[in-house]
Amino acid sequence: MSELVRMEGIDKSFPGVQALKRARFDLRAGEVHALMGENGAGKSTMMKILSGIYPMTAGDILLQGRPVEISSPRAAQDLGIAIIHQELNLMPDLSAAENIFIGREPKRAFGLLDDARLNADARAIFQSMRLDLDPRTLVGSLTVAKQQMVEIAKALSFRSRVLIMDEPTAALNDAEIADLFAIIGRLKADGVGIVYISHKMDELKRIADRVTVMRDGEYVATVPMAETPVSRIISMMVGRELAEDARPHLPEAEGEVLLDVRSLNRGAAIRDVSFQVRRGEILGFAGLMGAGRTEVARAVFGADRRDSGEIRVSGRPVDIRSPKDAVRAGIGYLSEDRKHFGLATAMSVRDNVALASLSRFAGRLGLLKEGAMRDTARRYVGELSIKTPSDEQEARLLSGGNQQKVVIAKWLLRDCDVLFFDEPTRGIDVGAKAEIYKLMNALAAEGRAIVVISSELPEVLRLSHRIAVMCEGRLTGFLPAGAAQDEIMHLATMRGGSAPDAAGETR
Repeated sequence: MSELVRMEGIDKSFPGVQALKRARFDLRAGEVHALMGENGAGKSTMMKILSGIYPMTAGDILLQGRPVEISSPRAAQDLGIAIIHQELNLMPDLSAAENIFIGREPKRAFGLLDDARLNADARAIFQSMRLDLDPRTLVGSLTVAKQQMVEIAKALSFRSRVLIMDEPTAALNDAEIADLFAIIGRLKADGVGIVYISHKMDELKRIADRVTVMRDGEYVATVPMAETPVSRIISMMVGRELAEDARPHLPEAEGEVLLDVRSLNRGAAIRDVSFQVRRGEILGFAGLMGAGRTEVARAVFGADRRDSGEIRVSGRPVDIRSPKDAVRAGIGYLSEDRKHFGLATAMSVRDNVALASLSRFAGRLGLLKEGAMRDTARRYVGELSIKTPSDEQEARLLSGGNQQKVVIAKWLLRDCDVLFFDEPTRGIDVGAKAEIYKLMNALAAEGRAIVVISSELPEVLRLSHRIAVMCEGRLTGFLPAGAAQDEIMHLATMRGGSAPDAAGETR
């Protein structure tokens, strides 16, 4: 295969941070080249340089053997380089065709938009992808998977020969992932080179030809994916052998019930859901996308109003109508979307840690005790091993795993007895995952009640003492630790039937 891209000696500095140090990467035509590393390793920075989002401090980029300067995203597009970000960049109120050709729409006489040609050109790209999609459909009405296909079509409209995909399957189910992989296979056959950033080893084993590992902003190695054990890739990423943490012990049967949810309902999203979580227990919630797991967490936390149902904390009924009520009752919620609902990303680590507990830092005349906030933030930075230059660093500049730790610190400071973790390791590398798992086990060991919602079955099975399974808004069953994945999938696809009670008995 011919070489499409070579990046050599790439340096990139931000204020106070050396993000890349003599890093390198190459891509061949017709291959999927995985780029891996812990959060903060420099993967995204490297690809943002290639796609013209960041200028490099030093280094060389060669495209098909010729030196090039990539000064902007438009310059990258003109060179045939396109990037599809994890957070899609589409306009929901425009059609698929309008999104693909935004700013490059075909015109008729007098500058009028040529709708017929616009839709025909978009349809031709969809047909080349073997994608059955009406180009006139509003993007806002499409599933995330279909929106991702529109992003790929947009990239192909620039005749891109280099396609960068950042965590492309983060919000897709198994069927949608299979569709995406089929399209990637066709792009490979057409000679497109694909850079694939992901933390999901099972996916990479299926689709990647080679893998390059980065650590702390530096190049580690490039190896063939098929011939390299997962354990070796992980050790290259973290710089050490990563031992598996033992499965936590089951709680004592007579342990106190901290959270008791009875007959929770909210429209069709939550239908007669009851469950209990004991002190020191981790209860996993499993189910397919749209099963209602996040909706349950949001209703318990007061982020969404419930139609009916009773919530008890330590045996006492609590009236939760807002997140403020939930926090007062000792319930914390780590959202699946930490950037929008867990963090104030433009604020410092220090301010984010204090955000849910500002009253304890109130001084005279309503002024905040900055010194106490700083000392508290630094204590949690140390206890949770948060990698940050200082407590004054903006949260948006931290890696995903360290952002998650800041959110955890916020709720630990609030001293919540019940904690909901919704997709706690989404977009987080294997090293940071192990740290989050260890932390959650420690919280349970301290006597907190933990609810974990995850789309990754191995994660649910590894962490949970018991597993609650949902399908179409209903709880379809409880499973013990050590259950098989097919048992979970059976309950996750079980429509109707008798709902279990809060303790896990079928009614």
